[in-house]
Formats: sequence, C-alpha cells, structure tokens
Amino acid sequence: MGYPLNLESIDTPRDDRPAIAGGMPDVDSVPRISVGVNSSGLGYTNVKIYVGNLAFETTESDVQELFSQHGEVDDVTLIVDRATGRPRGFGFVEMRNEQAARDAIGALDGAELGGRNIKVNEARPRQDRRGGGGQRKRW
Repeated sequence: MGYPLNLESIDTPRDDRPAIAGGMPDVDSVPRISVGVNSSGLGYTNVKIYVGNLAFETTESDVQELFSQHGEVDDVTLIVDRATGRPRGFGFVEMRNEQAARDAIGALDGAELGGRNIKVNEARPRQDRRGGGGQRKRW
C-alpha cells in the first residue's frame, strides 16, 4: 500500500519559479520518493551469498534464522527443480550490510544445518547460459 499522491502539488509551481512551458511542473514542486537509500544518502549495497549442501528438508525460515544471527537479512531464496518441484540443495541469501555478510560467510562456512555441513561463500555473477539450438554452418 502506497502513500496517496497529491496531484495538485505537481500542477502548481512554487511561487518564485514558474512552471516549464507546456504544463510541465518545476523540478522543485514535484514530490521526491527515495527508494533504496540509507541514512548516509548512498544506495544499498546488498551482498548476495551462496549457500550450498543444504538438506532437502531445510526451509527458507531455517536459513533466515541462521543468517540473521550475523546481521539483517533482506531475502532468502532456496532453488527448486522446475520439473519436479523438489529442492536442489542450494540457495541464496541477500544481506544489506557488507561487513555482516562477510562475518556470516566466515562463521557459517562449514557449519552444520539440518545434519549437513553447509558451504557458504559470496555468490558469483550468473554466467550466460544461452547457446545451442541454432543452425550450424558446415563449410
């Protein structure tokens, strides 16, 4: 649910600065919306963490609870097989604070969760997996 937008404030320029020709509002009269900005004015730098060797019974809330001991967790995603819907045994955790993420990686790599020693490290960017299926030139 969002906040109501007062459209009158957009159409009415400030008294000391006229609107741009064509009815465009003056920049200072348009409401500003800050999304993803922290108290220092800098954008968030979420750190994505790979978590592997998870037991198939492990839930997102189990992983959330484990990682939240080291800092604020923004998101937990456990990967499932598209065809069968079964867990694939790995997932990703996003943490907002880089230092907390590094602390979690150091503390949790090799830790036990659900009877298994989990593998935890910073996630690598996803590689482009396109290819194949095209016509091949023979000569």
